Amino acid sequence: MEGSRPVKPGSSTCLWLGLVSVAVAFLCTEARTTPSPPLSPGNETCKGTSKCQSGIILPIWYPEDPSMGDKIARVIVYFVALIYMFLGVSIIADRFMAAIEVITSQEKEIVIKRPNGETTTTTIRIWNETVSNLTLMALGSSAPEILLSVIEVCGHEFKAGELGPSTIVGSAAFNMFVIIGLCVSVIPQGEVRKVKHLRVFFVTAGWSIFAYIWLYMILAVFSPNEVHIWEGLVTLAFFPICVVLAWVADRRLLFYKFMHKKYRAEKHRQVIIETETERSKGIEMDGKMVNSHFMDGGAGSNLIGLIENKEVDESRRDMIRILKDLKQKHPEKELDQLVEMANYYALSHQQKSRAFYRIQATRMMTGAGNILKKHVAEQAKKSASVQEVHVEEPEEYVSRIAFEPAAYQCLENCGAAILTITRKGGDINKTIYVDYKTEDGSANAGADYEFTEGTVVFKPGEMIKEINIGIIDDDIFEEDEHFFVRLGNLRVLETEDEVLSANSLPYPKAMLGFPAVATVTILDDDHSGIFTFESNSVHVSESIGIMEVKVLRTSGARGTVIVPYRTVEGLAKGGGEDFEDTYGELEFKNDETCKYIHVKVIDDEEYEKNKNFFLELAEPRMVDMSLQKDVPERKLTSDEEEAKRIAEMGKPVLGEHSKLEVIIEESYEFKSTVDKLIKKTNLALVVGTNSWRDQFMEAITVSAGDEDEDDTGEERLPSCFDYVMHFLTVFWKVLFACVPPTDYMNGWACFIISIIIIGLLTAVIGDLASHFGCTIGLKDSVTAVVFVALGTSVPDTFASKVAAVQDTYADASIGNVTGSNAVNVFLGIGMAWSVAAIYWQMKGKTFVVEAGSLAFSVTLFTIFAFLAISVLLYRRRAHIGGELGGPRGHRLATSGFFFSLWFLYILFSSLEAYCHIEGF
Repeated sequence: MEGSRPVKPGSSTCLWLGLVSVAVAFLCTEARTTPSPPLSPGNETCKGTSKCQSGIILPIWYPEDPSMGDKIARVIVYFVALIYMFLGVSIIADRFMAAIEVITSQEKEIVIKRPNGETTTTTIRIWNETVSNLTLMALGSSAPEILLSVIEVCGHEFKAGELGPSTIVGSAAFNMFVIIGLCVSVIPQGEVRKVKHLRVFFVTAGWSIFAYIWLYMILAVFSPNEVHIWEGLVTLAFFPICVVLAWVADRRLLFYKFMHKKYRAEKHRQVIIETETERSKGIEMDGKMVNSHFMDGGAGSNLIGLIENKEVDESRRDMIRILKDLKQKHPEKELDQLVEMANYYALSHQQKSRAFYRIQATRMMTGAGNILKKHVAEQAKKSASVQEVHVEEPEEYVSRIAFEPAAYQCLENCGAAILTITRKGGDINKTIYVDYKTEDGSANAGADYEFTEGTVVFKPGEMIKEINIGIIDDDIFEEDEHFFVRLGNLRVLETEDEVLSANSLPYPKAMLGFPAVATVTILDDDHSGIFTFESNSVHVSESIGIMEVKVLRTSGARGTVIVPYRTVEGLAKGGGEDFEDTYGELEFKNDETCKYIHVKVIDDEEYEKNKNFFLELAEPRMVDMSLQKDVPERKLTSDEEEAKRIAEMGKPVLGEHSKLEVIIEESYEFKSTVDKLIKKTNLALVVGTNSWRDQFMEAITVSAGDEDEDDTGEERLPSCFDYVMHFLTVFWKVLFACVPPTDYMNGWACFIISIIIIGLLTAVIGDLASHFGCTIGLKDSVTAVVFVALGTSVPDTFASKVAAVQDTYADASIGNVTGSNAVNVFLGIGMAWSVAAIYWQMKGKTFVVEAGSLAFSVTLFTIFAFLAISVLLYRRRAHIGGELGGPRGHRLATSGFFFSLWFLYILFSSLEAYCHIEGF
């Protein structure tokens, strides 16, 4: 991916595979014209003919025996139509897989109780990962092969055909040999990929081989050349049995419950998925070491252990780590930019499903672009557009008269309290009158303040007016008291001589705003004061930096008072770990009623934090002003004696809240940022759609299909190849944009409609493949193995290649291949043959399936598959390190061996089909 963008390995490999397929096809055509030696007449398929038959949808192209020129023209038309239909199936399968991703990504919240009684809420995925891979995921990737087998039987009067079963076996061979062989070689130099869930892999690999052994036994052992109802139903029943056993291996039930396990949280998301715990020694399983330690496999106890060990927070910790790393790398970036970069990084590096890789491969192949980069770019545009929207204050047509602020404080000896009344909005050229009047609270008019009432006049252009309320001073110790000042009787001067009430006008031009009542608190100055915090506890965010704590002086403000203070550790530790130790003294001057303590809080950028420390006030002491002055002792005057007496009576004391608990919590902004990022990394949001408009816009838009990824997630300009593929497939894209969006019915509407369309296209592909084969003289079994299997597996090839390179483990690229191969037989063959066997049983006959070429292909594939899996297991040895990648020599040898197995499989199957070698 350096220099001038060399040809992608996946593209070049598929090109060579296509050439090999064409070469084999012509070899087979040549073999058809070469007399073969007389063989045992056991193979009934040797007696078959390559004469074209009418298809399920497409009729025969007449005349049936065209000239050589017409035959060449027909071959080209069929071949091009076949490729175009394969593109169509790939694109509708893209929609189908998007629906599956949305369905299997559904989550629910559960509340878990900790042993200490606390509860926590976490999110779990409704679908088990293994079950979804073996059911919907496998169905999505194998839908064309499965539907082709079912449609062929049902469309040809329930008679057995060669195209469907041979496509299933040929596709299995392509998946096992070509896709895995390609994945081995595309891993970057010096890297390896291992299957993590080895137990699940053993189950699926075993079933994938057993499925074809079972198929051979049906064809050649139990009832040669016949399929009974029980055989078809048992084949179909093996599918749920396979899923259950894989689930048991994943969940560690039955005999697995005696083996160690725990849960993990899926990367970058709060989704609980079961996995392995570390083992000290023994056989390597699921990427860990197995020993004989015993632990009960109960989900409840393990889930509690998960919460206690904070495994459920793995996604949050990873997201926090990503944000911190990006902040260090790009200190100049704004938070919004860092969030988008973190979003792309998390999406790129999190574990992805096979559905996602299939969708990604199809869209890059058809010029629809890298869906991750497109998604992040769209999110960035939405964020920018939201920021650009400025909410304009609606123009006020009414003037509002109110106090500003609503609360006032003054000392008892201040003389007068000054209150401010403001006018906002409306026509400022109008003259407005408003009355005010004092009202008693705990303070009484005449004893504590002077009763006052009057009228304030706002002349044109005046916006602020002030009123004075007289305060009465005394030498009596009192608590702080308050009174009110209320506005009322608002009038507007309409004409020079006419003043109208605001309510009498056709529409109000002025009205009382909020607050229309002001509160004035009179602070007693006859006492040195009571010193206290505002409350006994306060919550602060760890991102506050420097917190400011207010210390109040109430019930007096006479004299200079010093109040010592200090911080005391709680769960939060000082010394710069959670906060900086702080201590000192506050000096309240005469008539000073408020001071602030500043404490530095350390920002650890933790997702969840709940630690506390304390601020304590020590006993206040009054500063004797006479002692501060260096004057000789003298006899005090009567006034000074009185002042001293009052000072002695009014010594400063601590109030109710002399100790403040400071609770440090996580930053709300940081937590919300992490939560938003975690929600954004749901792949269902990336591949899903919520409206037909989005689908049609996406269908007509060409985007860059470059696989190269960087941390910025910026989109690149489309290449020439992207434009060509877009215009070749734009018809399919627009047509399938009519499929319901994945948001409808949680994806099920898209799922059902897509599978119906795949069935229709598959029927056409079956007819085209059959007509193409018979036109150039190929049997259906050879056409299926060489061309149809290749066409249906190309998207899987690209998907597995991307999964092998991007994933940390090999499960997505290898494990799902074996699962799909088993599902193909159990569903594709099981459903088709069960229906046909039941149909013929109702007719009083048996369902005839010639073993012939199919049995030979199955036997050949089973032998080769056993060799391939043995090689993969051997590659787990220490000197190679894993199934994929490894030293250059080993990877080339493995890829060459797998490719040769596929070539030999096609060659021997084709030679047997034309009776050059003896089959069954």
